Amino acid sequence: MVPTTAHSTEQVASIDLVKTLAEAITANRIPIPEPAVFTDNPHKEKLVYALLDTQSDTTFILKDTAESLNTSSEPVKLKISTITSKTKIVSSHKLNDLQVRGINSETRVKLPTTYTRDYIPANRSHIPTNKTAENWSHLKHLSKEMSPKLDCEVGLLIGYNCPQALLPVEVVSGERDQPFAQKSLLGWSIIGYSHSEGVYEDEIGVSHRVIVKQVMPAVELSQEIKAEVHFVNRNKVKEVISPADIIKVLEMDFVERTNEEEAMSQEDLMFLSKIKEGIRQRPDGHFEMPLPFKQERPNLPNNKVCAEHRLKCLERRLRKDKRYYNDYVAFMQDIITRGDAEKVPEDEISNQPAWYISHHGIYHPQKPNKIRVVFDASAKFQDTSLNEHLLTGPDLTNTLVGVLCRFRKGQVAIMCDVERMFHQFHVAPQDQDYLRFLWWEDGNMEQPPSVFRMKVHLFGAASSPGCANFGLKHLATQGASKFSQAAVKFIQRNFYVDDGLAAVDSEQEAIQLVKEARELCDTGKLHLHKFISNSKEVIDTIPKEECAAGATNLDLALGEPKMERALGVQWCITSDTFSFKVDVKNNPLTRRGVLSTVASIFDPLGFVAPFILVGKRILQRMCQEKLGWDEPLPPDLKPQWEAWLKDLQNLSIIKILRCYVPSTFKQVQQYELHTFCDASVSGYGVWLYLRTVLKSGEVQCTLVMGKARVTPAKVTTIPRLELSAAVVAARTASFLKRELEIQDLQEYYWTDSKVVLDTDSSVKSRL
Repeated sequence: MVPTTAHSTEQVASIDLVKTLAEAITANRIPIPEPAVFTDNPHKEKLVYALLDTQSDTTFILKDTAESLNTSSEPVKLKISTITSKTKIVSSHKLNDLQVRGINSETRVKLPTTYTRDYIPANRSHIPTNKTAENWSHLKHLSKEMSPKLDCEVGLLIGYNCPQALLPVEVVSGERDQPFAQKSLLGWSIIGYSHSEGVYEDEIGVSHRVIVKQVMPAVELSQEIKAEVHFVNRNKVKEVISPADIIKVLEMDFVERTNEEEAMSQEDLMFLSKIKEGIRQRPDGHFEMPLPFKQERPNLPNNKVCAEHRLKCLERRLRKDKRYYNDYVAFMQDIITRGDAEKVPEDEISNQPAWYISHHGIYHPQKPNKIRVVFDASAKFQDTSLNEHLLTGPDLTNTLVGVLCRFRKGQVAIMCDVERMFHQFHVAPQDQDYLRFLWWEDGNMEQPPSVFRMKVHLFGAASSPGCANFGLKHLATQGASKFSQAAVKFIQRNFYVDDGLAAVDSEQEAIQLVKEARELCDTGKLHLHKFISNSKEVIDTIPKEECAAGATNLDLALGEPKMERALGVQWCITSDTFSFKVDVKNNPLTRRGVLSTVASIFDPLGFVAPFILVGKRILQRMCQEKLGWDEPLPPDLKPQWEAWLKDLQNLSIIKILRCYVPSTFKQVQQYELHTFCDASVSGYGVWLYLRTVLKSGEVQCTLVMGKARVTPAKVTTIPRLELSAAVVAARTASFLKRELEIQDLQEYYWTDSKVVLDTDSSVKSRL
């Protein structure tokens, strides 16, 4: 909260939402009215306090409060800026149709668009109650109209974009320097000192942005801080994705270059140096690596109070959501039992340096029954975070497109993943205190939390992906002398993070590859599991418990569709084809809704790129006309969009053979990569085909990859667009030639543009 001044009149009110009841607080940190928030369902309410802020142009709701309302929301990015010119881009969710009422009133006030925030800063000791009114003779008659202190959070901040909630309808004033009472549609509030002495101990008043990201409300109670005031004149909030940003994204797609082509930065080289010097294999077989700090091991401030505050927020959700609690406790017990985490001995609690990491649980949309606890190493305290001190390292991940393209080379396909990959790589003991966290032993929240520390590289640390990928490739290199080249190459080249995909020519090759890959990974305590294959003969050689769900019971002869996701692409195992899962949501006919629909189609290989181009073109037109996020689709674009949506549902009937050549193709004489490019005023595209020629003369042509991009926003001539298409064609063909790894692959380029042909001839003549 911000202390009141002649220029700042922030208030806190107690507000009742029909999905959230609230009470308010004043700018000088004395709370005010009593409200309640709700959505269009008036039978769901949650009691919260609310802050009435005349200096914020936006209304916010506490993230936990929004989740408890169980109303629809939409993820957005916000830029929050203050008079100090400091800006911060934060993740948030956007809610509509919330209403608010006073706890003792049935009058409902409709809230404007509301955004979620992790914290709404307020000091609960300053919340006005009926006892506050009794402390002042001129306010005693209001004590019956005010509530005692309630067991609820400050869950709502109402800005001046909701003037109906802030409008005073009655004011009771006192003498000079005495508090006054103010009544709004949400109830009574008291503004001023809550007791007649009018003296407070030294405290810190900060802007909302600072308190959210730097100070934390709990700091006021745990540290002695001298009085310090940051006056905030205005909080400005806006969504940061501009039409220009969208158009730029539309003009790009999956890159045509591999990571090997990019020069390493000095920080990347430093990362590799630190990891190569520090990696070692423990007696139990696991690999151990240090945390790759940018400088020497940093002396970070003691942020335990921040972790305690975040744990209290987590506790509230755990107590009200039994399923979330059970899943969370099971996850934490599992990592402790496995030895991924340990309780810090009492005699080491005071050891420094140390850092406490907050954590939260998330459910994957594709795996709604499995929770993953993520550690927030990006959380700041005193303007620093653990991630700011860690090197991320070079991108050692194989390209998704490359792994998918190689997955199409052979008749027999195999897919698996590394179980809990990050947690298989341990952190050097001297760095483990940087990974402390708070948790209750056995999940018993009736006891004080204990201090634990992670012993492995964790989800949420900036360095973890780089360390895990380095460790995986290091393991493969170490096994090169004991295992076949095929097994080593599978680990090094055919994994995308922890997902492994491979395709070979026969069942025997596949069986041998699976056997050796499992043995190789076992040497580093990496466990390959969730195996799936389009060959029952291969699956039958793998222990049932190591196979994906339903894989061992699959009867390929029956032809019943069995769908799996191969790096996000729908793969029907029985027909051995790629397809599209179309879920057309009823998104609004606005720029936001159009973007959501177009972006929902995941097509990394560009099989339906020409179709998606039409949707991108409509979105580009909306951006060029500078329509707002929630402005309706223009009448001239509406028929085009509706026709495109109708066709979108037909994508589900498209099937693309996974393997480049049919099983009958033996004794291949030659492979050719044919690249076509073209351009028009609406867009330009590239299509690449693999032409397989047998010794018998038979030929098979298969689409490998397609690209389609909207034309740039600036007016560009057709010849220039043709040249742009040719550049993309050359880059993509070069990229695919490396990724396909086909020996003696012949290349052909096709275009009907004389400008491109003449330019090519001119360049050759100068070489």
